[in-house]
Amino acid sequence: MTTGIPLTDYEQKIIDYVENDGCFVTGVFDPDDIEPSFSYSVGFPKSVRQGEVIVFGLSHSLMHQMINAIWKSCSQGVVLADGLKMSGILDGFQIIVRKIVPEKIVPEFFNSAIWFHRRTFERELVDAYQIVWPGAQQGLFPWEAGCDEYVIAQQPALYQLSTH
Repeated sequence: MTTGIPLTDYEQKIIDYVENDGCFVTGVFDPDDIEPSFSYSVGFPKSVRQGEVIVFGLSHSLMHQMINAIWKSCSQGVVLADGLKMSGILDGFQIIVRKIVPEKIVPEFFNSAIWFHRRTFERELVDAYQIVWPGAQQGLFPWEAGCDEYVIAQQPALYQLSTH
């Protein structure tokens, strides 16, 4: 879709990355260091026909690597689904994919992905997944009893908390 509005350099960069590499990764951080940093993908729906992904609370370089590893897995046939456990994304640990509830797919977390989706598909982005990592010490995920409070605080739940 072409809107007639000239693209910014940043928007063109996103389009070029998705076209050439399959996805673009956007890193977001709170300059006051109050909210956890996060990174999210732009382009998964176009390149691998799956929802975008987001990961919170780790270094930007690590989150970037994780998103690229997930994209590579998807390009080789892995289908993202709520509860999917994946190895080889975070050294030494499994991660779990969680489906994000549509009302949490908002500009605060997916600004560039929402823009790209509207521009590319002429509709809203309604499919996204959160990549959740366990605590290094206990190996527990945020929803598991006894999980370290730091691990929980670094990963705001954009997915449905209950399984019912």
